[in-house]
Amino acid sequence: MTRRGSVARLPAAQTPGPVPFGPGSIVWEDFGDLLVLSTTLGAFMLQVMHPAISAGVDDFSTFRADPFGRLVRSLDSVMLWVYGGPAALDEGRRLIELHKPIKGTDAAGDRYRALDPDTYAWVHATAFVTSVITHPLVKARAMTESEQEALYEEMLQLGDILRIPRQVMPATVPEYWSYYHTMVRDTLERTVVAEDVLRLTASPLLPLLPRSLQALVWPQRRLVGHLAYLLLGAGLTADAREKLRLTWTRAHDAQVRGLMSIARPIHARLPERMRYAPIAYHARQHGKAIQEIRARAASAQPVTLRRA
Repeated sequence: MTRRGSVARLPAAQTPGPVPFGPGSIVWEDFGDLLVLSTTLGAFMLQVMHPAISAGVDDFSTFRADPFGRLVRSLDSVMLWVYGGPAALDEGRRLIELHKPIKGTDAAGDRYRALDPDTYAWVHATAFVTSVITHPLVKARAMTESEQEALYEEMLQLGDILRIPRQVMPATVPEYWSYYHTMVRDTLERTVVAEDVLRLTASPLLPLLPRSLQALVWPQRRLVGHLAYLLLGAGLTADAREKLRLTWTRAHDAQVRGLMSIARPIHARLPERMRYAPIAYHARQHGKAIQEIRARAASAQPVTLRRA
């Protein structure tokens, strides 16, 4: 038998070692895109709705005292996974070491351990659902089945980098969706940390502004909070919003779609340097330069030496 929400264990398969990403992959195109990154709040919420992850964050994280700094450090790590080349493999190992001491007892009195395979895999698994359901917002169309399959294969590759055994993850996209909805139904909760995230979203502190001056920009904070609420809700499936008891109406849906319909064409007209996170931009430029060099080498005609 397996625990609720867990994936049935299969015999360990022989898989190649972790392979860094490069040009031509979906994550290379999307994960450093700032418009895509704006829609990832739902993934973080799905993570902290897991009781064990919530307990680990509650006991060990600095997100309450330094929410912006914690967000930046998390994004730094994600950027290394995709754009770091060999540094991605180092980051995967670093995260394993970082999470080894994270263990304790959750709110229900159950023991938790950050590196429990099911728990650690859930953190990774949330990226796929959020990418799929927010795709219409950032691309103006739904993701096709073939695109989902290609993206999921890259998610498994990313799991290799993060040292998540493939037998812990669902093997196919249909198996993933069954796993996901079972997790929402049987495991996820409106945890203490999930409630804290909602409070921080409702009244976010503006970065780079001292706390003593935050009260002076209350209207701006309310506006930013509303935008964050829209992007958070849009990154969750209906059953996850219901489990979170998140108010979400047709008006919210219309607002976030209207917001993104304005943002998409503006974003598309920006130079690449402004559309991507810094490490993503520089990695992409480096990758393009290598591709151009290889293309020139491949196009060179062989030289035939004439004998005298």
